[in-house]
Amino acid sequence: MNTPTSQVRELAERITEADATIAVAESLTGGQLSSALAAAPDASDWFRGGLVAYAPEVKFDVLGVTPGPVVTAQCAEEMATGIEGLLTARVGVGVTGVGGPDPEEGRPAGTVFAAVSTQGRVVVREWHFDGEPEEVLEQTIDAIIRLLQAEVDTSLPAEAIVHRFEPGARPGT
Repeated sequence: MNTPTSQVRELAERITEADATIAVAESLTGGQLSSALAAAPDASDWFRGGLVAYAPEVKFDVLGVTPGPVVTAQCAEEMATGIEGLLTARVGVGVTGVGGPDPEEGRPAGTVFAAVSTQGRVVVREWHFDGEPEEVLEQTIDAIIRLLQAEVDTSLPAEAIVHRFEPGARPGT
């Protein structure tokens, strides 16, 4: 993914209009979602960053995911809310799943859980994609971009009030 797709460019416009920021916690996609977002126009204005939490311990220790199975809706949700808080973004994304070719945790290859957290509102999706691991990753990124577009349109109106904080200041002060 050297250049942003039209979907990512469209998402970038929507995020910019909403004066929002996005942070990503990804496992299955191994940084590819962050790369796609970072390649979009003006990404430095709205993309806070990403964390590749491939090992379960990173999910547990850094993102605050409840220890246990990691190919679950709960894990995706906790990854999204964890990264939203960790990187102080208005939108947090969490993605976990099984790329394949073999099943994991009793889930077949192609099983994906993704969550989008927007300031207290969390939407979780479960998808089942076919294909080789690379195809599963491509389908996952495409689906998450579409989910983000829908959530930005639903949860972040352009006229939303944004609270800005000075570097080093604590929220609420």
